[in-house]
Amino acid sequence: QVQLVESGGGLVQAGGSLRLSCAASGRTFRGYTMGWFRQVPGKEREFVAATSWSGGGTADSVKGRFTISRDNAKNTVYLQMNSLKPEDTAVYYCVAGYRVVVVTTDSQYDYWGQGTQVTVSS
Repeated sequence: QVQLVESGGGLVQAGGSLRLSCAASGRTFRGYTMGWFRQVPGKEREFVAATSWSGGGTADSVKGRFTISRDNAKNTVYLQMNSLKPEDTAVYYCVAGYRVVVVTTDSQYDYWGQGTQVTVSS
């Protein structure tokens, strides 16, 4: 059974940092695009960042502040979030997909984690 389990969320003051982790299990994800989306209640899900063998991408809203990385040996993807802002407050979801063409499109991902809450206070 494939599982994506996020950790590392929490409450932080504006300007602070958090590091999210996503541990994948149930198969090897070496050839998969892995990434992060976020969602605020009442709003659409938003692409944050993704990484794949061909590259990936980072949303303009977080570029320069967030960095995605992965450890294929551990089947784990990370999201380092620096200079956090109150508008970064959301539930962050880890995703994995095979044959992802457009990394910003949520429907292209096959697996989703349960989400981890990130709250940034002003």
